[in-house]
Amino acid sequence: MNNIVAIVGRPNVGKSTFFNRLIQRREAIVDSISGVTRDRNYGKSEWNGKEFSVIDTGGYIKGSDDVFEAEIRKQVELAIDEADAIIFLVDVEEGITPMDAEVAKLLRKVTKPVILAVNKVDNSMREKDAIEFYNLGLGEYFTIAGMSGSGTGDLLDKLVEVLPELPETQEDVVELPRFCVVGRPNAGKSSFINALIGEDRYIVTDIAGTTRDAIDTRYNRFGFEFNLVDTAGIRRKAKVKEDLEFYSVMRSVRAIEHSDVCILLIDATRGFEGQDQSIFWLAEKNRKGVVILVNKWDLVEKDTMSTRDYENKIREELQPFTDVPILFVSALTKQRLLKALETTVQVYESRKQRISTSKFNDYMLKLIENFPPPALKGKYVKIKYCMQLPTPTPQFVFFANLPQYVKEPYKRYLENQIRANWDFSGVPIDIYIREK
Repeated sequence: MNNIVAIVGRPNVGKSTFFNRLIQRREAIVDSISGVTRDRNYGKSEWNGKEFSVIDTGGYIKGSDDVFEAEIRKQVELAIDEADAIIFLVDVEEGITPMDAEVAKLLRKVTKPVILAVNKVDNSMREKDAIEFYNLGLGEYFTIAGMSGSGTGDLLDKLVEVLPELPETQEDVVELPRFCVVGRPNAGKSSFINALIGEDRYIVTDIAGTTRDAIDTRYNRFGFEFNLVDTAGIRRKAKVKEDLEFYSVMRSVRAIEHSDVCILLIDATRGFEGQDQSIFWLAEKNRKGVVILVNKWDLVEKDTMSTRDYENKIREELQPFTDVPILFVSALTKQRLLKALETTVQVYESRKQRISTSKFNDYMLKLIENFPPPALKGKYVKIKYCMQLPTPTPQFVFFANLPQYVKEPYKRYLENQIRANWDFSGVPIDIYIREK
């Protein structure tokens, strides 16, 4: 599990550019127009051997300045609440604005590490201009240029220094699988968890989780024993849609990183919406097992093709990672809940399975011989050896004479062949091509 770092600040100070630099990918859309970032961006970063999760908390203008100010305040308050450290980004070109002062006022009250970063400092004159940011009352500041990367090294040195040390997980907890229940508000997570533990619950111990509302409940029923991570604390905040999405993603980040398999509950009456997809891809990015449960299936009017059509629509949204178990359940009537547990346990077992190198070579090399990688620039790629890596999640390496010529479509072919012969349903797979 990683620390969470939130990047806060008013729009158009360069948060998304800085976010892209930290995760080393151009994931967040960047534009000179303020308020481009509306969806919450999440990624992973690493510095000096220390890994952490980064969240870009960009807000957008809606209505008057007063409404906008209230929105930003809520976003910053949520970031302060959930993050382990906060990077407060300001713009040297604009100087201190009333909005910067408002955010700084909030940040001065918190006990968590706050790092003030003055962005767009790309020459010596701007270095001098940055001195005025001492007036924010946050002490030392770091001058950076998010576009070129200048100064980010010193800032990251400070960040990894102030990040709290994560507590070591107890050994007896590690031995048990961790299943977390995630999803949008009102998808039925609380009902699902209550239906699982029920009145005759077999709880051995309650271990306080790393976040305020996540509790690991040791579950032992019907022959299954595991830790169930309850994230039912995501509550709807009246009339604040943006807050709600941000809050649920923050909580989901915590729960997903702290689990082996994610049980994603979706509301059958609403369909597979954008927020469900965001949570699914968070789990996939973190290489966690995933089981999708379509809850409230008893409330949907059905014909003979309903489940198939519904399932196909979900799989279309999940491409290219479509090998995911999808079950139709009802927490209210307890329909197929035991099957959901069995499937989750199976995904956990699949995620940790090991394939012997000899069996893997015997099967894969014959397929590769019959369907080799396409030739490129008149050169033929030959793969002579392959194996599963000794990693916590399924990763496979193929040794080739010209690895740079093996492109993504052929990697997907290899992954599909692995899935066809071994059960990796619900488990992300990594394929690497290395020079022999």
